[in-house]
Amino acid sequence: MEYFDVGKVVNTHGLKGEVRVISITNTPEERYFPGAALIWFGKDNEQIKLTVRTHRIHKNFDLVAFDGYPTINDVEKFVGGLLKVSEDDLLELNDDEFYLHEIIGCTVIDEEGTELGKVKEVLSPGANDVWVVQREGKRDLLLPYIDPVILDVDIRNKVITAHIMEGLDE
Repeated sequence: MEYFDVGKVVNTHGLKGEVRVISITNTPEERYFPGAALIWFGKDNEQIKLTVRTHRIHKNFDLVAFDGYPTINDVEKFVGGLLKVSEDDLLELNDDEFYLHEIIGCTVIDEEGTELGKVKEVLSPGANDVWVVQREGKRDLLLPYIDPVILDVDIRNKVITAHIMEGLDE
């Protein structure tokens, strides 16, 4: 089964078993509700199934507590690990939305239909994501995920249409 990142546990918070999470999901309220199932992945692919007990937001962090882990001593081992969901627990998206993992492997074409390459990676350096397009015989092309550049994303056919602005392909 495949698993997808929801957040990274970066620290504990307080004494009552809460952890600080930097969320990777755009919908933390739909991932951290009481009763939600998550899987914690640690070093050496160690896995622990968790059930969310509480969730609240504090200073840009999601604070999450889990059933069966009532104290700081119980949750210290989670620091540095990733919270994930199984593919069965992925949320249904609107027609114009997609998951980042669906972008990997898509063919990128320009407005004239010329194939540029395939998306091999998605970077999140700051204001917007950057899609890394692997090309044959050329350096990778870095495409910012902004409206003037990414014109169309067709997940069903795995094709992305892009406008290559001046200076992007140098």
